[in-house]
Amino acid sequence: MTRALFIVDVQNDFTEGGALGVEGGDAVAERISRFLVVRAGDYEIVVASRDWHDPDSDNGGHFSAAPDFTGTWPPHCIAGTGGAEYDGGFDASAVTHHLKKGQGRPAYSLFEGRTDDGRTASALLEEHGILDIDVVGIATDFCVRASALDAIAAGRRIRVFTDLIAGVHPESSDAALAELAHAGAELLESRR
Repeated sequence: MTRALFIVDVQNDFTEGGALGVEGGDAVAERISRFLVVRAGDYEIVVASRDWHDPDSDNGGHFSAAPDFTGTWPPHCIAGTGGAEYDGGFDASAVTHHLKKGQGRPAYSLFEGRTDDGRTASALLEEHGILDIDVVGIATDFCVRASALDAIAAGRRIRVFTDLIAGVHPESSDAALAELAHAGAELLESRR
């Protein structure tokens, strides 16, 4: 049996000082890096996603001058900008596959992304025969939630490492974790 690690959106615009900075994002980036030093060998593949939105576009209504911060947002993670790059505290050297999501439309789940050669997360999981996935990253209440729920819907067994995630709001993050647990995800610490 093989296992994958999904690292969701550990990007400059989602950590402190970014366009949609999440409190604790920099610390999560550093903890994920330390985790990878010890545990990257536990995984058949290590997949990292990034929002990668088109410049000069509202990206299918995802960007708004008057965002509601639930379905519309200020511009963030514009392709080719520093905000779209991985957080400086995240060492991506152990990542085997990089997925970009968004690209002209709203996208929350890692499953909506593609590698530069066009492969999806689903294709990577099938290619490697992976049934078990560990999920970490930002933000608990949005993209981590969506990615884990899509993995469960795809018939995978999911663990979410609660010490390697950061959310936008404590209440909605707690609700997201409760929803994930109800859907069948195992919530635990990474035991680095």
